[in-house]
Amino acid sequence: MRIKKGDTVVVLTGKDKGKKGKVTRVIPDKDRVVVEGVNMQTKHQKQTRTAPAEIKHQEGPIHVSNVMLVDNENNPTRVGVRMDGDKKVRYSKKSGNAID
Repeated sequence: MRIKKGDTVVVLTGKDKGKKGKVTRVIPDKDRVVVEGVNMQTKHQKQTRTAPAEIKHQEGPIHVSNVMLVDNENNPTRVGVRMDGDKKVRYSKKSGNAID
């Protein structure tokens, strides 16, 4: 996957289309990412001896094909990988600039 934790992405499809957020977690074996403030899900927490019952709202994972990285110029772009000497570097396919 070419999207990493900490990247800013924009959602391309679904109920949250057009929203921007920061990637908080990457799940590479399922090709999914968790984006801050996107795909909010409701979780019912049972009561315990120490904590009361509550309804929590948390972000759910979305497929990596439904998000696109936002580059330095604040434009959505596809991500490529090229060799810079002996290191792999991610770059914006729209502008050609390095991302990292």
